[in-house]
Amino acid sequence: MTTATDHAVVDLVIDNGTVVTEDLVVEASLAIRDGRITVIGAAVDMPPAAERIDATGLHILPGVIDVHVHFREPGMEEKEDWETGSTAAVMGGVTTVFEMPNTDPPVDTVEHYNLKLDLAAAKSHCDFGIYGVLGEHNLDQLEPLAEAGAIGFKLFLGNTTGNLPCPSDGAVLEGFEILARLGKRVAIHAENSPILFWREDRLKAAGMEAPHYHLAARADICALEALTKSCVLAEWTGARIHIAHESTSLSLPHIRYYKERGVNITVETLPQYLYLSVDDMEKPGGEKLRMNPPIREACHQAPLWAALLDGTVDMISTDHAPHTPAEKAGNRIWDVACGFPGIETSLPLMLTAVAEGRMSLNQYVRISSANAARAWGLYGRKGCIAPGADADLVLVDLARQETLSAERLHSRGKVSAFDGRRTTGWPVATLVRGRVVMRDGELTGEPGWGKPVEQTMPPPTPRNLDKHIASLVGASPAPTAV
Repeated sequence: MTTATDHAVVDLVIDNGTVVTEDLVVEASLAIRDGRITVIGAAVDMPPAAERIDATGLHILPGVIDVHVHFREPGMEEKEDWETGSTAAVMGGVTTVFEMPNTDPPVDTVEHYNLKLDLAAAKSHCDFGIYGVLGEHNLDQLEPLAEAGAIGFKLFLGNTTGNLPCPSDGAVLEGFEILARLGKRVAIHAENSPILFWREDRLKAAGMEAPHYHLAARADICALEALTKSCVLAEWTGARIHIAHESTSLSLPHIRYYKERGVNITVETLPQYLYLSVDDMEKPGGEKLRMNPPIREACHQAPLWAALLDGTVDMISTDHAPHTPAEKAGNRIWDVACGFPGIETSLPLMLTAVAEGRMSLNQYVRISSANAARAWGLYGRKGCIAPGADADLVLVDLARQETLSAERLHSRGKVSAFDGRRTTGWPVATLVRGRVVMRDGELTGEPGWGKPVEQTMPPPTPRNLDKHIASLVGASPAPTAV
């Protein structure tokens, strides 16, 4: 229920909810002014407000930060654009997204960054960061992109939509040297391209076309090699790295080892790796589960769940990657586009895990919001509920049961990996910087409310500076012709 009050001191008060942080669950009310939380306390202590929301029976969580989404614009708007993608985000309680650079054109220059920035600023319902590409052809653009505001960089060691070429190891090392000095984090698609292409070509030549052969082409060794190489280079240079969409439990001992050695590494996994297995790909319609890295055997699920809880894996993201329904169908698995929407279904799936006792609400806040904010220099403004923080909030009904379906998605890609799955826990309102942008399943905000995030990373900690190529040759990196 929403009410308005004259003689306002603040813009909005949310009364009588249960506030959840990564450490506390407490009955409280919130006052919001100019987009930020100003007071947390008892309902009787709240100041007069222009608007009040009665949150009785609801839990108030920090808005979800999804550090891995593909909104496809510019260049592939038939799959998604900033308006439809951000609509899906706020419908799912997501208040900040980091959007990947493999669009057309890719975000490999400041000009291309500004093109995407203008599109996002005009259309997005949620706040956002934009990744730049770390490629062999644009090493000279990394520092200008960082200065322009790129949230970080994406390194494609494995191929995916857009088919950006995998840089040579020499270029990756030099890129890490540059980013170590800049202090920006690089997110890595950690699969070995030469191995996976070789295996895929061999399988195709043998006429192996069933859905599970996608996993056979991208066996765990592809991920393990790329992960360990990335960690070795990060340790040598002092670069900050983020392993995107971790899919295999075989990576977990390596992640623990390099974290113990002091490598600045964060790791995400996805709901599809926690809930689905390759066996689901053999069911009718299972080809739509094709994605990179692949959904693996069920034996990986329990270790990944445990790694989320013990901190080996830092956060949950979605790799929201829509395609047209036609692109998600085919008689051969090799003809099916890789990826599917996920930004709107992640929160209900993870709240269901809370309802089932797999994790606590505090743990969910940590992996869905707080850890991401820390890793990218946003914490204090994002990822928390505290005076002075942005009022990025999601109000959830923990008892509400719903059935997920492709038809109810707000993404342009009407394909769901979780079609027909029952969930317990549902977002009923989303606030971005104090504005209600979704209420009871209806979009209430206007496109363009979202803003680029304000990032403050810790000081850089580069290593082996005297051995960096820039120290040896005394010049900026030269672009390589493509």
